[in-house]
Amino acid sequence: MTMVKQFFKNFFLVELLKGLRVTGGQLISKKITVQYPDEKTPKSPRFRGLHALRRYANGEERCIACKLCEAVCPALAITIDSTEREDGTRRTTRYDVDLFKCIYCGFCEEACPVDSIVLTDIHEFHFEEKGMNVIDKVKLLEIGDKYERDIASARHKDAPYR
Repeated sequence: MTMVKQFFKNFFLVELLKGLRVTGGQLISKKITVQYPDEKTPKSPRFRGLHALRRYANGEERCIACKLCEAVCPALAITIDSTEREDGTRRTTRYDVDLFKCIYCGFCEEACPVDSIVLTDIHEFHFEEKGMNVIDKVKLLEIGDKYERDIASARHKDAPYR
C-alpha cells in the first residue's frame, strides 16, 4: 500500500504543490521592508559599534592604563602605551584601536575596571583614506565626549543586567 501511495505523491507532485502554497502565501502577505537611510530599526542598548573613551565629570580621562583591554582582546586590535604621572598614577600616552582587526566582541568593555572604553551604538562609519582605520586616543576621546549622553543612557538601561 505504501508503494501505491508514494507513486501518487510523486505523480501528482504533492511536495511541489506544498512549496508553491507557501510561496503563494508570501506573495499576498504584507511586506515589512525597511527603507534604510530614511527609516531606522530600533537597536538594543547592548549594541556594539564604534569604540569611544570616556571621561569623568571633572574632565579627566578614565583610562588608568591597566592594559586589561589590550590583554583580553582576541584580535590584538588594541595598542596601549603608558607613563607614570607626577602624582604616581598611570595614564595612557597612546591608545590605538585598529577597526579592521576588531571583531566587536565587547571583551575590552567588559574587562575595563573603570568603564573607560565602551562600544557605542554608532554603526554608520567609513574610511576615506589609508590609515584611517586606526583610531587614536584623541579621536576616541572626541567620540566619547560627543556621544557621552547616549553612552550614559545606554549604560543606565543595561545596568540591571550587568
